[in-house]
Amino acid sequence: MIQSMTGFGKVIVDLPSKRVTIEIKSLNSKQLDLTSRISPVYREKEMQIRNEILQSLDRGKIEIAINMESIDKDCSAKINLPVLESYYEQIQTISEKLNIPVPDDWFQLLLRMPEVIKTELTEPGAAEWETVQQALHDAIRQLIDFRLQEGAMLQKLFEQKIANITGLLQQVEPYENERIDKLRIRIMDNLKRIAEMDYDSNRFEQEMFYYIEKMDINEEKTRLENHLQYFADTLNNGSGQGKKLGFIVQEIGREINTLGSKSNHVEIQKIVVRMKDELEQIKEQVLNVL
Repeated sequence: MIQSMTGFGKVIVDLPSKRVTIEIKSLNSKQLDLTSRISPVYREKEMQIRNEILQSLDRGKIEIAINMESIDKDCSAKINLPVLESYYEQIQTISEKLNIPVPDDWFQLLLRMPEVIKTELTEPGAAEWETVQQALHDAIRQLIDFRLQEGAMLQKLFEQKIANITGLLQQVEPYENERIDKLRIRIMDNLKRIAEMDYDSNRFEQEMFYYIEKMDINEEKTRLENHLQYFADTLNNGSGQGKKLGFIVQEIGREINTLGSKSNHVEIQKIVVRMKDELEQIKEQVLNVL
């Protein structure tokens, strides 16, 4: 079964003094593009986190976010009183020296100043990191499950569209016989008109063979059937087939275009337009296949 590149996973873990939220999402991309936003508490583990993601996921634009919030009353964030007092005194001095009014809301101003809020970061212990690491694995698993579900829906869509194109190709045959009969009648009428004229019969036969071969669409039909079957077979080869499916779609489009240009028949060209419509819907979604 194929996989989609679109996926999402989210896990929340409550530790004794903090809550950790892990979110990971992916979108379609030609290559693997990983960006991360990790809480400073776990910043030292960033390379390990990235490696685990890279080993588990293929292709896609992947974003990982690990956030931590304290749920302990004894919060590790403290107001740095000496720094706050220093800012207060400096602002008072500047106000008197430059004759500028002091602010109306001292706290709002002072608490925004750099280094006023001091957070003591403690390196996570082995037990805490093991819990967070397991949560990371669970989030990745959720994302993969999401990709599989999306892939299953895409596969049903592709199978339906390929079946539709195959059915349309079968509708060409009756019009093809009609086209050949009309072509034969036209040639016979023209031969009667030039029956008494002097012409090079060998050259005429060569030109007729060339014309008939140019109008023949059997090769295009056979190749199109083969490409459609190849696409269906590739769908069942598992994940990691997105690029190959894209190449097969290009070949299918090429044969459909050639079929339309060589047919020289209104009804066949209408069928070709419907084929193109079905194929266009495949093109739109095949870019999202892993």
